Amino acid sequence: MHIHYISEQNSILNHFLTQIRDVNIQKDSMRFRKNIERIGEIMAYELSKTLEYKEIDVQTPLGIKHTTTIADNVVLCSILRAGLALHTGFMDFFDDAENGFVSAYRHHYNNDDKFEILVEYQAAPSFQGKNLILIDPMLATGQSLVAVFNKLIIEETPKEIHIAVVIATPEGIQFLEENLPENCHLWVAALDEKLNEKNYIIPGLGDAGDLAYGDKL
Repeated sequence: MHIHYISEQNSILNHFLTQIRDVNIQKDSMRFRKNIERIGEIMAYELSKTLEYKEIDVQTPLGIKHTTTIADNVVLCSILRAGLALHTGFMDFFDDAENGFVSAYRHHYNNDDKFEILVEYQAAPSFQGKNLILIDPMLATGQSLVAVFNKLIIEETPKEIHIAVVIATPEGIQFLEENLPENCHLWVAALDEKLNEKNYIIPGLGDAGDLAYGDKL
């Protein structure tokens, strides 16, 4: 797996990462969503550098300009519901992309810390021969992303597979490396320390879905 850590060099990205973690700032759900969206825009820009481009001539009001434009077809696919704000950031840059949405959640079948990932909803276009970008803000155990990947990659083969996450753990990255194809690209805004005994990211930021859209039952 090709892993891209994009916060290693100081930039405005780290400023937004700091704000989504801060317990005094993240309580403002609108600001939290906007910061996640901004992070998505920055990640989309960095990812765009790896895509294929083609040369074209553009007619301007005063002449012809020889330039380049994206040649790849892109499909954005986010995991509901936490991925929506990050998805919006990617759409701001990949405005011609097709879009898909998949639900995945932890089902605690014995009401304890053990869980299985249930994938119950899928609405996605064809991504055969296209660049598939899977979007999920938190890479904790990695089980949700692998379950969604296995659900999607049944009959179609994308040209390239990119996974975009805001915060990741070493355990989650290792799980993806063991269960996804070697040619996948993983884009990580921030690498955190570990998972705790309940498989929550430490130090993390809390529940991204709840912070963005309110508490769930």
